[in-house]
Amino acid sequence: MPDNQTVQNAAILARGDRPAIAYSRADGRAPGVVFLGGFRSDMTGAKALALEGFCRARGQAFLRFDYSGHGASGGEFTECTISTWLDDSLDALEKLTRGPQILVGSSMGGWLMLLAALKRPRRVAGLVGIAPAPDFTEELMWPNMAPPTRQELLAKGVIYRPSAYGDGPYPITRALIEDGRNHLLLGAPIPIRCPVRLLHGMEDRDVPWIYSQRLADRLESEDVTVTLFKKGGHRLAEPDEIERIAQAVAELSSLARL
Repeated sequence: MPDNQTVQNAAILARGDRPAIAYSRADGRAPGVVFLGGFRSDMTGAKALALEGFCRARGQAFLRFDYSGHGASGGEFTECTISTWLDDSLDALEKLTRGPQILVGSSMGGWLMLLAALKRPRRVAGLVGIAPAPDFTEELMWPNMAPPTRQELLAKGVIYRPSAYGDGPYPITRALIEDGRNHLLLGAPIPIRCPVRLLHGMEDRDVPWIYSQRLADRLESEDVTVTLFKKGGHRLAEPDEIERIAQAVAELSSLARL
């Protein structure tokens, strides 16, 4: 484990010439739980904090962290891509956890958890996707841009889009779109065979719930379930929704200890 210092109530993983990663970790029994947040989200969100409390109460190891360019971590958001955040996720998994882990990925974090599981299958005991958004740069961002907007992005390298959550406008870079094409998953079978639980709101306006069904169809695992919340939005941060997420974590934890 690395030497750490506390900054803004977070520990810091130094990585030489790469941006430092801010994180919070609770020690406990295996399997551990790693929370991977969404695009422009940080580790202080309601789901991350609630799951940390859930795991602490169970005596289970837990890790939440900020990607480069997010929250308390170093780096500039506009210089980051899916590859950047995947490297961050792998560093967090390898350097901040021990033994089998359950990855919980929210939105973009659902894409990253899949990519991490493909890269480190022996470290991953199960996956919980919360409105998972694999391939979102290619399927949700790029096709929804009007031709003039695409031309602006290609010419300037960055555009700014409004946010429905009051935290915008946020930048979308040409590098993000182009790099995303190196990590697309939904066009072929996905050789992940651990248990997977997918949870999605049917009123999700950012990532349509059919994404979870498509993902379930592509996964090679024989233990995949999809839970739909009829009135749920994208964030799934209401108390009953978070309780269902925690139940999924508990279920996969029990399976991992069999």
